[in-house]
Amino acid sequence: MLALNGFACGVLADGLAIDKVYHPYVDPLAWELEWRVTHADYNPASDIDREEVHRFGLAKAVAPELMLEGYLIAERSANQDLKIEGYELEALWQLTEQGEKSLDYGLLFELEKERGQNAWEGAASLLLERELGRYSVTANIELGYEWGEDIRDEWETGLALQARYRYRMILEPMLEFYLGEDTVGLGPAAQGNIRLGGMKSLHWQTAVVVGVDGTTPDYTLRGLLEYEF
Repeated sequence: MLALNGFACGVLADGLAIDKVYHPYVDPLAWELEWRVTHADYNPASDIDREEVHRFGLAKAVAPELMLEGYLIAERSANQDLKIEGYELEALWQLTEQGEKSLDYGLLFELEKERGQNAWEGAASLLLERELGRYSVTANIELGYEWGEDIRDEWETGLALQARYRYRMILEPMLEFYLGEDTVGLGPAAQGNIRLGGMKSLHWQTAVVVGVDGTTPDYTLRGLLEYEF
């Protein structure tokens, strides 16, 4: 989710906008198990030291163009153990066949609730991708709304951009840029796929995103493992 929700005040508060960049494609045959983590290290002048958000997800395509995924969201700060803080449902809708048009389109819908509180967030993102030879450029443009008795009602926006070079299946270098209410970040990333036989595969991603303004963490480490079967 582009608005990776609030480290200091719970998963739905205003916070870091650095997370997975989504592609507008659905694999209609596979189940997916996903784990991803974002570790943010703030500068010494901040009231926040280090924070982590973990997401544990299970996804399945329910139609050729529609994938559903559910997540448990856990957090850990510098002085606390990892604990479940929220729940999320996602729906990814592929709108065009890959390569059919000059841009590939998709939509992502998300609904998140904070555990033990009346705090919700809904979001819709437009997913765009363009292939240029061995290069791909992806954009996620998000509009979200937070509401509930335990959170301030407000609109949020987010933008994530990713440029990728398809060097080999196991290694694709990338560059990522994130823009949100409290975030401006830029940094290198990489991903790859490892075939495990049959329909099984392991997808991995890693990134180091550097903050380029006063409110973004000095650096954010992003990681993802996705098992497809």
